[in-house]
Amino acid sequence: MVDNHSYSFFGQKVGLIIQSALKSEPYIFFRLIKCKNNGTWEKPSSGEGKIIKFSLEEMVCILRVLEKEINSWTNKVKQLKEKKIEYKTLLDNFIEEKKKIQKSTNDGKASKNFISIKQIERKIDNLERIIETENLNIVEENAIIDDIRKLAEMKQEFFGERQNSDLFKLERKIEIVKINLNKIYEQLNKWSNKSQENHAKMQDLFQRVNTLKEKKKKMEEELIENKKAADHYHEQFLKLMNQRRKISKGKRPYYTSKRPVKKPTPSTKKNELLEKLKQDKLEKALEKQKAGKKLNLYEARLILEQSKG
Repeated sequence: MVDNHSYSFFGQKVGLIIQSALKSEPYIFFRLIKCKNNGTWEKPSSGEGKIIKFSLEEMVCILRVLEKEINSWTNKVKQLKEKKIEYKTLLDNFIEEKKKIQKSTNDGKASKNFISIKQIERKIDNLERIIETENLNIVEENAIIDDIRKLAEMKQEFFGERQNSDLFKLERKIEIVKINLNKIYEQLNKWSNKSQENHAKMQDLFQRVNTLKEKKKKMEEELIENKKAADHYHEQFLKLMNQRRKISKGKRPYYTSKRPVKKPTPSTKKNELLEKLKQDKLEKALEKQKAGKKLNLYEARLILEQSKG
């Protein structure tokens, strides 16, 4: 087994290369390349194309999302909002029920217990103040202490009755619902802050993408201008070569002898050799284009002339 792997997938315009790193490095690379307008492919070795690095943890998370094992944060917020509505409705119902109980027992036992508890607490305070401030003998002090103990027992009985009442139980339920609502509000604030952070990151990424698009557009415009300039110089070169051929054909050799001289015929062998060299260059250029290698101006011109022909 080799230390790393590379798999390629090519379509008509887009290619994907998956490369694994060393066995000791827990990540892989996705290299995305596309076919250029001149028929050549982008070369990752020249920094062309896009490269995405995935760690094993990221791939596991992607698989879980695809298998719907992890809910998105939007679903989490939705569940919290539904829970908030449920608890608010429950709280409103409990408060209405409490009002009904208070109204029905306004003149009954509950109000008497409330008044009695206050009276008992005042009596206990008065008796304790008498012990602290007045000069009592042991018999009088013990009698007051007995009265305080009886009043304290009476107070506990009233508290026990109140705790067993429907009103007290309902108040405890209301407190629990309020605690749960506060927790839900805390969670909603947490996810809201996270949403704002992700939104800010997304805006930053969009800004970077727009900047890269502007750079790409500028480079494409410069490339078009350079191509026009190259075409212009190539046309001038062809004109000069044609003028040179005409001048060469129009010249006559100078002879001092009066004997007639045969007109020189064009060298077909030389033309054939030049044509063969041109075909060899064209074949090499086509091979380079197919392999995705960079072409020089002369090679690109040969391919262009062939396509026009």
